[in-house]
Order: sequence, then structure tokens, then C-alpha cells
Amino acid sequence: MDIRGDFSSIPLIDLKDLGNEAAECELAPRVGEICHHIGFALLTNHGVSSELTDEVFAKAKNFFELPLDQKLSIDKRNSRHFRGWEPEGAEHTNNRPDTREQIDLWTEHPARTRDVDPTYLRLLGPNQWPSDQLVPGFKASVQTWVEQASALASSIMRLLAMSLQLQPFYFEELFGRERMSLTKIIRYPPTPPGHFGVNAHHDAGFLTLLSTGTTPGLEVQNDQRQWISVPVVPGALVLNLGEVLQKMSGNYFVATPHRVATSAERQSLGYFHGPSLETRLNALPLEPRLADKVAASPRHAGAGFMAQRDETEAGVADMASRYHPDIYGDQLWNYFARSYPENVSRHYPPIKSKG
Repeated sequence: MDIRGDFSSIPLIDLKDLGNEAAECELAPRVGEICHHIGFALLTNHGVSSELTDEVFAKAKNFFELPLDQKLSIDKRNSRHFRGWEPEGAEHTNNRPDTREQIDLWTEHPARTRDVDPTYLRLLGPNQWPSDQLVPGFKASVQTWVEQASALASSIMRLLAMSLQLQPFYFEELFGRERMSLTKIIRYPPTPPGHFGVNAHHDAGFLTLLSTGTTPGLEVQNDQRQWISVPVVPGALVLNLGEVLQKMSGNYFVATPHRVATSAERQSLGYFHGPSLETRLNALPLEPRLADKVAASPRHAGAGFMAQRDETEAGVADMASRYHPDIYGDQLWNYFARSYPENVSRHYPPIKSKG
């Protein structure tokens, strides 16, 4: 496949030799090229158990089929750490409600006080898990899946570092100890006309791994502004990059716009890899030849972030914000302020987005 920004299909990356040093040296440049031009790939032989993924999907289906009063036992609105279940329309992407219900589970750490500073430390805390009486084994299955996805994400970050001619464990050392990653378990009903399961957006963090289930619906935008469907490949995981890695790589890597619309009931399971909240998003030591490639590409040189609510109201395009936070925690807080304004107002009335 010719790797170009005007791609018409999503490339496959076979990871069967992951962990073999010589094979990784050969694989890293191709991974880097794909992430530079496209920002999306389908991963095969990745080491995350397909049986375990199916098990999580089955348990998630059991939860989503529960009566409303039982799902409300983990209502996200009751979590000042923004974790738990939410109904369709609760999350806003590009200031528009998404047609999906979901469970959000972040890495668990001891909660800080409600008024701790910096503000982003208020995101640390416990998850809300369905009880074993409601969905037996849900927590254990999800935690095991997250462990496997996290290990794979660390391996991908190693390949990306190598593709930039950095030390393989550059990101591992950068990420710190009290890391914050997200797991998102989603049910999409059929998308109503004129709406989207999730509206067009960039991911906010470093790297995303996604199981798309058995139903298509995910679409990726190429640099000709065409929407390309991501095929369902049994057992494969979708890889894509977020705004933080875009910023740190001087826009060499890109956060590619994507969205979901589905004609049938659909499930997905996503893992969003992240570092400690205090991680500074300093520019990587990018080689001149890579910086030159960015400068020569209008798509890369002009890549922006998701616009904050006040920017959108002022006429800034959806993904054209020039505000690029310097600390990972500030980037996450902006995501919550943009996506869950009612939750923020409920738990932290004085706090506003920094957009």
C-alpha cells in the first residue's frame, strides 16, 4: 500500500514479531510513516486476547440491557472524577450530543481533595464499577483487558520512539508513575438521520487502541476531506493517535479526524493510553528531515486541536484551536470541560475551560 495522506483504505500492521529487537527495528519506520501520513492503522497479531475481548463485550451487553434504575447505580453524574455510566446524549463532541451510551473507567488513584490545585488533580480517584450481583465478573474481565491493552500501547509507543530516532524507552521514562489512561465501553444504537454516534473529533491523548466489535460504522477523514470507512477485521484492533502526541512531535504525527455512524446496534471498546497528569508536553528532539516534512505539508503544519466551547461560539472551526496545553492534566481538564459542561458545573461550579 502506498502510504499517503489522501489514503482510501486503512493499512494493516502485523505485530507477530513484536518483542523481537531486530524485527522491531525493521517495523518501526513503517509504523512511523503510517502514523505520519494517516494516523490510523489496523493491528493484527497484537497479543490482546480475542476471547477476552469477546468476554468484555458480552458482559458490557449484559450491563447495557439492565433496567435504567440498575444502570444508575454507577451514574457518572454522581462521580466528581467523571467515571461511570452515562445515557445517550450525555457526552458532547464538538459541542453536539453524541448518540451513544457508555461506561468510562480511568486509571484508579487515591482521590485528592475537592479544591486541590492544580485543578486537573481533581480528576484522580476511584471508578464506579457494576456490582457482581448485576454483572458477574465485569470488573475482573475489564481489568485484565486493560492490562493487555496497556502493555500493547507501551510497545507501540516504543516503535514510535524508534521511528523518530529516539531511544526506545523515551516515552516509558517520560510517562511517570501515576498514569491516567481511559477505558471507554460503548453501545451505539442505530444513528438517527442527521446525527452521529460520536461526532467528528480528534482524540485528546497520546495513543488509542480500539476494538470495533462486529458492526462497521467508524470513519476516518483523509487530507482531501473524504470520509473513509474502517473495515471490520476479526480480531484486529484499530490504532490511532491523539492531539498530545501531535503537539509533542511538532505535528509530525497527526491526530486524524474520525466519527461514527451506524445503521445497526454497535459496540466498541477503547483504551486511551496516557501518562501522569503533571507530564509536560515539551517538543521532542525532532530530526531536521522530519521537521522539513511537516513544513512541506499544509495538513501537518496547520493541524489544530479540538476547539473549546467559547472558541466555537466565537467562530473557531471544530478542530482549529490554537490553544495547545503544555501539561497533560490541562489537556484532560479541557476535554472534560468541553465534553461534560453539566458535570463540571455540578461538582466544580467556579471552574471553566481554559479555551
